Amino acid sequence: MCTMRLTKEVRNNVVREVVGEDVLPVMEYLLDKENISEFKIAEALDLEVNRTRNILYRMYTHNIVTYHRKKDRIKGWYISYWTLNLNRIKQLVTELKRKKIEQLKDKLTKEAANENLFFLCPNMCIRADFDRASTLDFRCPECGNLLAQQDNSKTIENIQGLIEKLEGELADDLKTKAVAK
Repeated sequence: MCTMRLTKEVRNNVVREVVGEDVLPVMEYLLDKENISEFKIAEALDLEVNRTRNILYRMYTHNIVTYHRKKDRIKGWYISYWTLNLNRIKQLVTELKRKKIEQLKDKLTKEAANENLFFLCPNMCIRADFDRASTLDFRCPECGNLLAQQDNSKTIENIQGLIEKLEGELADDLKTKAVAK
């Protein structure tokens, strides 16, 4: 069980990143509710039922919601009843941080391997490594300006700082989970 404090901002950012912006109203509606029918959700949010189902199924593919189905005795249709899975959102926070750390480490490796071999357009149209810049004859394909060699030491510093920050947050999250157990 995950006991990390999940603020509204963090919750919204994670769900937005994983599933999309349009999911937020449905998630907000499902907060502190259990077993809500898709028809009731659609009606409350003034959405078409098919649109609501699409959103819910997208959330379900990431286990952000759970559901169970019951057969309507009168009409014979199946109706799904949905519940928000906040623990899964907390897990996603950790997973996304780990993924971002890996991506940043890959980027850091590339930046460090090509130190001082990046070229930048003065108008900030493009940034290219040496191989790409040489195929472009060191000219920007957008504006035609000459590409200038970029000192990427600040970029490397920034990436290292981001990695340290995310690793610190991740360690804090894991400590919070360990204390709760």
